[in-house]
Amino acid sequence: MNSTQTLQQMHGLRLQGMYQAYRSQLELPMNQQLESHELIAHLTQSEELNRANEKTAYYLKLAKLRLPATLEQIECGASRNLSKQQLATLAEGLYLSNGENILITGATGCGKSFMACALGHQACLQGYKTTYLNMNRLIEKVTLSKLDGSYIKLLNHLEKQTLIILDDFGLQPLSQEIRLTLLQLLEDRYGKKSIIITSQLPIAKWYEYINDPTLADAIMDRLTANANRIELKGESRRRKKSGNS
Repeated sequence: MNSTQTLQQMHGLRLQGMYQAYRSQLELPMNQQLESHELIAHLTQSEELNRANEKTAYYLKLAKLRLPATLEQIECGASRNLSKQQLATLAEGLYLSNGENILITGATGCGKSFMACALGHQACLQGYKTTYLNMNRLIEKVTLSKLDGSYIKLLNHLEKQTLIILDDFGLQPLSQEIRLTLLQLLEDRYGKKSIIITSQLPIAKWYEYINDPTLADAIMDRLTANANRIELKGESRRRKKSGNS
């Protein structure tokens, strides 16, 4: 079998990593091409890397993150009340394997959503299924699913996500329907899977915001029991960017 046939077979079998690596090898002078086991190792490593990249791209597509953010872009420092060590610890992803939540609070424009999306991006890189929803979108999905009978399907879909990001918590009143959905999400995920919540409201005011003593107790107990709390500070990132333009 000649090299052209081998390339065709790799392409037909959708071994795109191997295909690209082998084609690159064939373009090199003979004395620079890898031999036998070195070539096999190179091709398998290339295929493994390509599949990992495709998986990451697929997870990022499904996550529908609001912002194209990465952890490397996050500014740390005392003025932001966020240290490099804190960020490095979160970047390792142990909170995901431990089923811990992250609660990010701070004034409007301070970078809460950006940080949440950066953590979501990192989770996708690490091979975790992630879903981003702002609260308006969650309310819309719950309302529509109740109308068309797909509510259980929605809950099952969300339960399968290793990480759920709920952005802009606290901006609109919660209906009883949404309170019960939040409780169900937290009950399904408690100690097993993670939720990131961003909010302009301090955590101390969330109980009052939920506005139902019984459900607030249950929601806050499950939400905060195993949570990493981050209170971002500093001037508005939007205002700062606008001033620099």
